[in-house]
Amino acid sequence: MSASRVAWFNCSAGVAGDMTLAALVHAGADPTRVADVLGALPVHDYALTFEPTQRAGVASIRAIVAVHEHDDHPHRPWREIDAMLAEADLPPRVADRARRVFRLLAEIEGEIHGVLPDDVEFHEVGSVDAIVDVVGVCAALEDLGVERIVCGPIGTGHGSIRSAHGELPNPAPAVVGLAARRGLVLRGVDDHRELATPTGVAIMAALGDQLGPMPDLSVESRGHGAGSLDIDGRANVVQVVVGTTVGETRSDEVVRLLEANVDDVTGEVLAHTVARLLEAGAHDAWVTPIVMKKGRPAHTVHVLCDPTRTDELMDLLVFETGTLGVRGSLLDRWPRLRETATVEIDGQTIRLKITAGRVKVEFDDAVRAARALGVPLREVLRRAEESASLGRTRP
Repeated sequence: MSASRVAWFNCSAGVAGDMTLAALVHAGADPTRVADVLGALPVHDYALTFEPTQRAGVASIRAIVAVHEHDDHPHRPWREIDAMLAEADLPPRVADRARRVFRLLAEIEGEIHGVLPDDVEFHEVGSVDAIVDVVGVCAALEDLGVERIVCGPIGTGHGSIRSAHGELPNPAPAVVGLAARRGLVLRGVDDHRELATPTGVAIMAALGDQLGPMPDLSVESRGHGAGSLDIDGRANVVQVVVGTTVGETRSDEVVRLLEANVDDVTGEVLAHTVARLLEAGAHDAWVTPIVMKKGRPAHTVHVLCDPTRTDELMDLLVFETGTLGVRGSLLDRWPRLRETATVEIDGQTIRLKITAGRVKVEFDDAVRAARALGVPLREVLRRAEESASLGRTRP
């Protein structure tokens, strides 16, 4: 119970959504279970297949999404994709991860085109194959039980590329914007092709918990997801290594604490702000009541995050609250490492976090199960904890 399950992605040759999905399937994600999750989406007229292949002599898998589009220009606004993901019967973490990817893309595209995120219309990224790639990746991560994602430097080409907007610089503006927002490292490769796509980079940017080399892992599986081209002299693949961390039951890490005092923000807006901060990748976010000058009641919004996400979360805090200033400090944090498991209660799947001496039931899962079964919430919580002590299964 001192370990957490990690997927480390080597994107030195580039990254795309289909390559990432293929790598996870090659690493052991069940394609049938991935397809079952995708079946909950109101997206039709496509076929997803996985084919073994080689890239520069490296055995790999290619994911192919064959789309039968009736519309030559399948543009979808972020609002439509967000509603689709929110309403589909997806596993909670799959839906959350997928929405984080598209939300981040909407924010970056909004910055590039000078429009609000809600008004962004996705072109290539809004097409069926991109939606299948993103949700498929999230489903594959869930099938492998991946809790944390680590991403190494991402290879990018140079020159120019063609897009729905016309000819764009390579790497694409969205790729550079995503990297700047999340602190990703881009590694230039002497190649005129689009090695890193916005969809692939968005997956790493939105879901990556850590950047850099592979952490100390007890390796359980590995996979290679092939790009469409077999490039001479270079394996055109995304490599993933899946395993469990090794070490003590706690780890030392440096985090940033952001704080802002606000005296003119409603409770509803504060609750919304905390939810947005957590969705955007904050370790934690909370609100405390204070009294400001002249005896005015007010609140402090606190955000705990990875230092690489300071700018993004600070901007979001200002955007949602309208605060005129944010302060910050660096802190040491010693989180207890935990194991994720699942139990079945009368056909309802409930996730658990398990650390030494404690079992914590995923509250949203318990609420959903209690409603579905028509029993008190406390009964579901009790039974889930008891089941965990008798035996558990990996998600």
